[in-house]
Amino acid sequence: MKDFFTTTVGAWDDGSVRMTAPGIAIVIAVIALLIIIAAIVRQRKSAKKMVLTTKQLVYSAVAIALAVVCSMIKFANLPMGGSVTLFSMLFITLIGYWYGPYVGIMTAVAYGLIQFVMEPIFYTLPQMLLDYPLAFGALGLAGFFAGKKHGLQIGYVAGVLGRYVFSVISGVIFFGSYAPEGTPAIIYSLGYNATYLVPEAIVTLILITLPPVAKALGQVKKSAVNE
Repeated sequence: MKDFFTTTVGAWDDGSVRMTAPGIAIVIAVIALLIIIAAIVRQRKSAKKMVLTTKQLVYSAVAIALAVVCSMIKFANLPMGGSVTLFSMLFITLIGYWYGPYVGIMTAVAYGLIQFVMEPIFYTLPQMLLDYPLAFGALGLAGFFAGKKHGLQIGYVAGVLGRYVFSVISGVIFFGSYAPEGTPAIIYSLGYNATYLVPEAIVTLILITLPPVAKALGQVKKSAVNE
């Protein structure tokens, strides 16, 4: 295991570890494996709706790229992880809204793994799984509201809430010791994670509700879903 992790003292203080180059290579291999699995599913499920088409792959890749770029534009960056970004979560939830939960969740999980590769610092593997593939993967829950009235807004809220739940669980289990004296870990985690997720969610919801933006997104959706 020492070949993959190294102890580090940094933003997360003592006890955190940073993934080494071999460890990062493994994560990248996992991402590649997800793509291969998707291709296999496509072949085996070709007669069903659960098919990842070339267009879906392209739009998902573009959405991930845009989300990564926007995630680097941070208006607030919290010391124990989490930041208010330039609508980065929106691009991932759009994929679920356009293509449903299967493609949405797979894209969101891949995005979570990429976020981890970009800053591979963590305490334990369970904490890493909660904060990256599971928390970010929850953004794909927006797919369950595809095709519904106000589905984008509702799906976005559902995705952010899903990420919030996993982040809160991680905070309680792994970061509860950082809670101020006398403050329960659950209260600390609820407040900490709301600090960065709620502001971005509110601003994003306002943005996508504006008529010009809603119209533009509608046009992009037509291009994304039409054969």
